[in-house]
Amino acid sequence: MKTNGATAGVNIKSKIDRRRYLVVRKFFIRSFLHLIFWDIILNRPVLRWLRKNPTKRWQNISRSYRDLAIDMGGVLIKLGQFLAVRVDILPQVVTSELTGLLDEIPAEPSAAIISQIEDDFNRPITELFEWFSPVPIGAASLGQVHPARLAGDHRDVVVKVLRPGIDILVETDLAAISLAIGWLKRYQRVGRRVDLDWLIEEFSKVTRAELDFTAEGKNAERFADDFKDDPGVYIPRIYWDYSAAHTLTMENVGYIKVADQQAMGLGGINTVDVSKKIYNIYLRQIFETHFIHADPHPGNIFIRPLPTEAEREMGLTKIHIGDPVGYQADRPFQIVFVDFGMVTKIPNRLRSALKQYAIGVATRDASRIVQSYVQAGTLLPGADLKRLEEAHQALLNRLWGVDAKQMKDVVLADAESLFHEYRDVIYNAPFQFQADMLFAVRAVAILSGIATKLNENFDPWQEIIPFAERLASKEFFLNWQEWLKEIVTLVQTISKLPKSVDAAISQAREGNLTLNNAFAPESRRLLIRLEKSINKLSWTIASVGLLIAGVSVSDKTPGSWLWVVLVAFAILFFLWGFWGNRHR
Repeated sequence: MKTNGATAGVNIKSKIDRRRYLVVRKFFIRSFLHLIFWDIILNRPVLRWLRKNPTKRWQNISRSYRDLAIDMGGVLIKLGQFLAVRVDILPQVVTSELTGLLDEIPAEPSAAIISQIEDDFNRPITELFEWFSPVPIGAASLGQVHPARLAGDHRDVVVKVLRPGIDILVETDLAAISLAIGWLKRYQRVGRRVDLDWLIEEFSKVTRAELDFTAEGKNAERFADDFKDDPGVYIPRIYWDYSAAHTLTMENVGYIKVADQQAMGLGGINTVDVSKKIYNIYLRQIFETHFIHADPHPGNIFIRPLPTEAEREMGLTKIHIGDPVGYQADRPFQIVFVDFGMVTKIPNRLRSALKQYAIGVATRDASRIVQSYVQAGTLLPGADLKRLEEAHQALLNRLWGVDAKQMKDVVLADAESLFHEYRDVIYNAPFQFQADMLFAVRAVAILSGIATKLNENFDPWQEIIPFAERLASKEFFLNWQEWLKEIVTLVQTISKLPKSVDAAISQAREGNLTLNNAFAPESRRLLIRLEKSINKLSWTIASVGLLIAGVSVSDKTPGSWLWVVLVAFAILFFLWGFWGNRHR
């Protein structure tokens, strides 16, 4: 069922903090107006000299957003964390201002947290935990984590607790974001390519799901099952007897944070290997298990150091949290994921298309990539597939083998030439966004930033090749019957080819051979652009002629009003021609 894009099903009067809603809305309005004025209206050849330094402007906006998010928390924190790790596409002045959101989230008072736990279980906290730290080891946007020890078997655990009243904050932020999306619906170029109602519905559904700790625990167990055959992945155990509606108790896995490259280096863990391992884990999630940990920001990924073979021979079987880790070259490790509140599933209709896309990228097959778009339904009707193939082949040729550090520079260097060569494809923008891929795209985007920080020379192309080869092998063996049918059809076609050639030759001799021809899509576009250019030249010449006539009359007969009329007509004619050309 569709939702109203302005509210996304949120009852603004009864379920949100009205004051918070107005504050967030005010910030969004101010940012939209800033963007429209400075980066759209003034970004014209004549007016561009009036623009202020964009670096300083966007740094100020980023700082204002960070302060607002830290002060108000909620979904605003998550949005800021997503932007903070996009070092691959956002300027450093923006990401550096937002980086603090990964660590600077203020904690709730311990008394409020303990009270919520006791309300959850209707028991004193001392009956649940032998020891419970009032100081959290991590404060996130929706909850915070406290170390504790179980009263039953004395295991060391961490207890994740939702912030009191967080459901109201989430609904408030969703309402404000829905309002902003409602504004975007009025912009036809966006609305034509994105089902914005579906988009906010998907975003709201996944965000609200983070408040369901039972679902989060089940998600963690499913993820552990998906990777049970991979010794390089570790998922914390969930303690259901000590979990409730607002409380989730799990094994303590607070090893080395993925952003702490110094600690990894001191222990002998190779950060290049870490970046490759995380990348391959996500390839498997997207293309094989179709169940994605959608919030892989640095606070949710740990690196667990393991004993080397020499250390095991000396009796060291496990490295505990907090133990000093001595340097051992190429120390083995595990990737540990926490926080499974935000997950997303790849829908059935997209799974095969995604595999075709991965194989197409690995084999540098632009045709296969474009066909994967067709299969996924991501292209608008009438898209020029041939030109899309050419554009993709050009991108593959220019970007293949370029590492993450160089990617942005290469793209910027080639942007102008690519625009001129494929301006028709870029202008038409034939893609339509798939809303149910929102969080999968978000996860890959965050992961891209993490991989770049861990390994500046990370080469995603080389990593995807062996993975895609395995996908292609599986596809061949799973679909061998279809391949056999294709071969039989091809043989039948070849066997009929001599007869078809003889028939064509006979028709040519008799003078009955006809050819159908039509303009190619690019030729049609060139004719349309030529027609527009001729029209533009015509009304430009006419308006300039009127303007010159007006100036001439003004010089010769200073007291006459005729020159004013001529100049006015010149301006009106120019505006009419300009506006008419834009809408032809």
